[in-house]
Amino acid sequence: MKKVVATAKTIEDAVQKALEELCVPREKVNVRILEEPSRGLFGLIGSRDAKVEVEVQYDPVDQGLAFLQDVLAGMNVDARVETRRGEEGMLFDIQGANLGIIIGRRGQTLDSLQYLVNVVANRHADKHVRIVLDAENYRQRRKETLEQLAERVTKKALSMKRSVRLEPMSAAERKVIHSFLQKRADVVTFSEGEEPNRYIVIAPKEASS
Repeated sequence: MKKVVATAKTIEDAVQKALEELCVPREKVNVRILEEPSRGLFGLIGSRDAKVEVEVQYDPVDQGLAFLQDVLAGMNVDARVETRRGEEGMLFDIQGANLGIIIGRRGQTLDSLQYLVNVVANRHADKHVRIVLDAENYRQRRKETLEQLAERVTKKALSMKRSVRLEPMSAAERKVIHSFLQKRADVVTFSEGEEPNRYIVIAPKEASS
């Protein structure tokens, strides 16, 4: 975390001097007064300036965003990132053209980048912040695709009266399917296998016992 020591005639002037050097607003810093100003004898002899230490507060969202922007620049991807509060945490919505390289096959690159952003953002955070990355509305489109898959496989399992295994998926994608089918009374879902080849099984309730 960046911090500077500044001196001036008054505490406020010293703080303002530090803010200008750090290029951050007042609400983003912590201020520690090192020395109070003193006018000295007759206001002249032995006078002393105020001395403060100003430290930038650690903001995991800012750290994650800065890291993501550096990665995008390093990949020569011309994109902007909009941040907003989402249902699962802080959403970093990557916007631009031709973002397939960011998404990758079945979102694998996006998931890997999301993991790295969370590691960087939370390495010095007092409280963990979850950051979700999205690009070209991929998360919603993938969610709808997985729910449609779950619906088709459920019909197949019920018609065949036996369990059906899906292909291996990430933990986030398995969660989508588990959540989508958890309210159904005619099937159960469970995961089997070891990462990264863990998969979901959809089974009719009578066949699952």
